Amino acid sequence: MNSLSNHLLQVKIKFTGAELCAINAIKSNTEFIWQANADIWGSHAPNLFPIIGSMKDDSYIYNGKTYHMIKHGFARANENFEITKSSETEIKFRLNSNDTLHKMYPFLFQFDIDYTLKENVLTVNHTVFNKDSNTMYFSVGGHPAFNCPLYKDETYTDYNLEFEKPETSQSYLLNMTSGLVTDQKISVFTEGHKIPLHKNLFNNDALIFKDLKSRKVTLNHKSKGPVLSVSFNDFPFLGIWAKPNAPYVCIEPWLGIADSETTNQNIEEKEGIIALNAGETFSASYNIEIDHRHLV
Repeated sequence: MNSLSNHLLQVKIKFTGAELCAINAIKSNTEFIWQANADIWGSHAPNLFPIIGSMKDDSYIYNGKTYHMIKHGFARANENFEITKSSETEIKFRLNSNDTLHKMYPFLFQFDIDYTLKENVLTVNHTVFNKDSNTMYFSVGGHPAFNCPLYKDETYTDYNLEFEKPETSQSYLLNMTSGLVTDQKISVFTEGHKIPLHKNLFNNDALIFKDLKSRKVTLNHKSKGPVLSVSFNDFPFLGIWAKPNAPYVCIEPWLGIADSETTNQNIEEKEGIIALNAGETFSASYNIEIDHRHLV
């Protein structure tokens, strides 16, 4: 286990998958990250690379060849990350392509995840370096799960997700059998910029947004005010998810999206895919900001 800390917060990151697994307030001992109850959902905040969500038949086509790829990609459970930088407030993990990964993903790459703690903000930065001689195709994203309710005397319905701008975006529905994105949409916003949390919200799996105006969403107690915010300027897609009736909510910045039901499975034409030229580098980050009222 690897730790970052300052006078406000202690952050913990697992070596496997370079996965964030704790953001704890020093003074109040309040834990903001879901603690991965395996009977409900056994993860904290997986890192998604080189795809997001499900692919049709768990596979894709590149240069006429079919490759197998597990949901959300291979980074989240990978034990081959190495630490390339470490201090009290910053740690960087690196995953390089290898022979095993090359069988499912035929590109030479370097994937870095950098966690930086400054005051009450944790920044998660992703950097992809294309070491191949060909254009590399990938997606990258976060999947952090936050405890909700935060305190014992609260309920899930005490909370909502509040977006920084009025929203008319609708959520795209997933096919519950295949995990692929359909063309069906539902409206989930109330009051123009809020999504109330309730036990039936995720009966149809994740909420998936492609055209939000906002680049910041706040987990908010309806009467007590904000708990934390996730800012995602670099990410055009957003997922919101939890297991039905589970005491957490995931706020997921995505650069990419699951396959659509109508996909031709060609990774070069996949919706949201990033094309990175040989020798080039791509970076994207999101921030988790803990509200000060929960740090005293």
